[in-house]
Amino acid sequence: MSKQALVIMIFVLAAKFLPAQTCTATGQTPSSAVLICGSDVVVQDPVAFCGQTTIPTSCIDGASHQNLNPYWYKLACFSSGNLGFTITPKDLNENYDWQLFDGTARNPDDVFTVPSIFVACNWSIDPGVTGASVDGTSLTVCSSPGEPAFSMMPDLQTGHEYLLMVSHKTPTTNGFQLEFSGGSAGITDPFEPKMIAARISCDGSKVIVKLNRGMKCSSISADGTDFTVSSATITSAFSGGCGTSATTDSVILSLNTQLPLGTYTLTIQNGTDGNTLTDICGRDIPFGDQLSFLVAPLQPTPFDSVRTSGCGPSSVQLIFSRPIQCSSIAADASDFIISGPQPVTISNITSACNSGTNPPSTAAIINLQLASPIVIAGNYQISLINGSDGNTVIDECGRLTPAGNLFFTVKGAASASFTYSLKPSCKNDTLVFAHPGGNGINNWNWTFDNSVSSNLQNPVQVYPASGKHTARLIVTNGACSDTSLQTITLDNKIVAAFDMPTTICPGDTVSFINKSSGTVDGWQWDFGNGTGSNLKTPGPMLFYPVGRESFYSIKLIASSVGMNCSDIAVHAIRVLGSCLIAVPGAFTPNDDGLNDYLYPLNAFKADNL
Repeated sequence: MSKQALVIMIFVLAAKFLPAQTCTATGQTPSSAVLICGSDVVVQDPVAFCGQTTIPTSCIDGASHQNLNPYWYKLACFSSGNLGFTITPKDLNENYDWQLFDGTARNPDDVFTVPSIFVACNWSIDPGVTGASVDGTSLTVCSSPGEPAFSMMPDLQTGHEYLLMVSHKTPTTNGFQLEFSGGSAGITDPFEPKMIAARISCDGSKVIVKLNRGMKCSSISADGTDFTVSSATITSAFSGGCGTSATTDSVILSLNTQLPLGTYTLTIQNGTDGNTLTDICGRDIPFGDQLSFLVAPLQPTPFDSVRTSGCGPSSVQLIFSRPIQCSSIAADASDFIISGPQPVTISNITSACNSGTNPPSTAAIINLQLASPIVIAGNYQISLINGSDGNTVIDECGRLTPAGNLFFTVKGAASASFTYSLKPSCKNDTLVFAHPGGNGINNWNWTFDNSVSSNLQNPVQVYPASGKHTARLIVTNGACSDTSLQTITLDNKIVAAFDMPTTICPGDTVSFINKSSGTVDGWQWDFGNGTGSNLKTPGPMLFYPVGRESFYSIKLIASSVGMNCSDIAVHAIRVLGSCLIAVPGAFTPNDDGLNDYLYPLNAFKADNL
């Protein structure tokens, strides 16, 4: 064995038996997934050996599917369509696996525990290029030998966010290239980055700018030269969000004076760093982008915006136009009451007060954590009242928000549970699958045996009457989705079969051994001599001598009354004319083909010839 081969073997064995490490680096966990910017090519160097958490999948192959040495990517769908991508190992002898999840409005770690967010996968054990393309025939490619390298391109839905895990089973120093192409789904944000709002601080000396997405903190000029404000000079720019993240969606501009009442224009320009502000995908806010804002007498911050997320929301998010003093929020959540078709209890309150992303005394977003998810569809009301602290909530400027009500709608949870009815036959079975719909479900995605797909609500499939099959259904109502998988075993194939001797002597009785299989409840024998039987195993049959060699066709029809079908088996039996041993008195061994050999005749039953 060469030194190189020995080193490789030791390395692989060490990787196999060393305990897996916890994934901690950026991109190694679902919560730190790398954002995909449109069709950009991602060149990924390998990451540290880590992982080994089981991943729920729709494969039924007995294999272990885990996040071994993973890298996670995050992408958003801006227009519905299918997703095509290619994973090319730098060393084509390496094998990379992948799985796609729908992470819309979910905790990223749900990928480890919630099977219903599965979208597609490819766990083929063969090395080389993999991905999703027009060459794929199934959304689910498992780890059985000979599985295809490419899966079918999955369908993405507008407004949904997805997580793609790429993993490899052994540590490597080579890495891979990831490219998104060939699909029709739009994963590039069609809207350019821009400013969307600005407001004045309580004392009129600062302008707080809100952006439509996270912008790189490194692209913000600290001297504030990325912005200009009419009738004032900007002296500095700051974002508290940059304390714990590389991006921020708000910037605080300090002014050289307090702005009097009136309307002002905020304009963005190239700062001393040579650019405006740049998003994570490298796109700048257009030079000269403007918006107007009003400096008016201070008014109470209204209770006017509520947002829920996903299917069966476990939290309700309140968004305020001006940050709220955290000390004014009752710790026991008594400032808020939620009512609706389902009783809802607020278990606790979380906000940016405790995250360090804002000044710790205020928060613009308050999350109401619920004791249990809202699963009953309908209209719900959230009321702001005086809590146990004697007040509603107070904004950063000391203004009390008046009590009030907001309304939100919850769509019912989408259930993918389905049934099927069987129309059996002796050779092929017809299965009619049925999903009841309801709760606004308007999309059905069926996959049968990891190959055939259908978008019908109640599709029909024809299978051989014996075998094991899988049926997977993904449903959605636009807000909620669910997945259901069933394994179906069919065993009603009827095969008629029997054993018997093929040659007998005249006067012998013949026994028939019925070896038919399946759900047989009827037998019809025809012995070819004018007699028959409807017994499963008929008694011995006597074929009478006729003085010459004869042949009879024995037929068995095995049938099912319930399925109204049958199968036929036919064998021929030879009845000799005589089994009396005749010994010739002479022979003519002259090679003329007649009587050239001397041997007994009709010695069919002789046991010591």
